[in-house]
Amino acid sequence: MSRLRTLATATWPHPQGPRELPPLPGFSASTFNPLVAAVAELCLTRHRDTNPAGDHPSPPGTTDRTGLLLASAGGDRATALAIESAAAADRRMPPLLFFQSNPNAVLGHIAARWGLTGPVVAISPREAAAPGQIPADALELAALLLADGDADQVLVIAAEQAEQAEQAGDTDHATAVLVTSA
Repeated sequence: MSRLRTLATATWPHPQGPRELPPLPGFSASTFNPLVAAVAELCLTRHRDTNPAGDHPSPPGTTDRTGLLLASAGGDRATALAIESAAAADRRMPPLLFFQSNPNAVLGHIAARWGLTGPVVAISPREAAAPGQIPADALELAALLLADGDADQVLVIAAEQAEQAEQAGDTDHATAVLVTSA
C-alpha cells in the first residue's frame, strides 16, 4: 500500500458501536448488503468528521470522484441460498432477491447516498480477507484506478459473511479504507 495514502478506515462490527446492523431499505433476506453499507457509512462519516474543511468525500446531496471497490471471496451467501431454496421448491423468487444478488446494487446505493461519481467495481479474491484486513489485490486495483485518473480517491471495502452463524465467534465482518494517491 506504499502508493496509497489512507484517509479513513472503519470495521464492522466496531468496538464502540452497536452489534446489530442497521436495516437497509430495498434489501432483504441477507446481512451482506447492510454490512457493506454500514462499514462504508462509518468510513465516509469518519473521514468527513476528521476533515470538516476538506472537500472529499462530499456529504450526501453533492458529488465527488470517489470510486467504490468491493472485495468479497464469498459474496452474498444468504441471498444465493434464498434464491436456490426458492428454485428448488419451485416457488416464485421475490424480484428483490434478483436485484440484490448483484454486488454492485449496494455500491450503487452507497454512491447515490453520498453523491460519489467514481467507478464502481466488485471483485472476488481467491481468499477471504481476515477481519480488519483488505485483500492486497483490492488495494492494487484501487491504486490503478487512482493512477489512471478514474477517481480522486477510492473507498475499498472487504466484506465476508460468516460461514455458519451458529459457530462460536463466527460473525459477518467488513473493513473499509478510503485511500488516495500517496
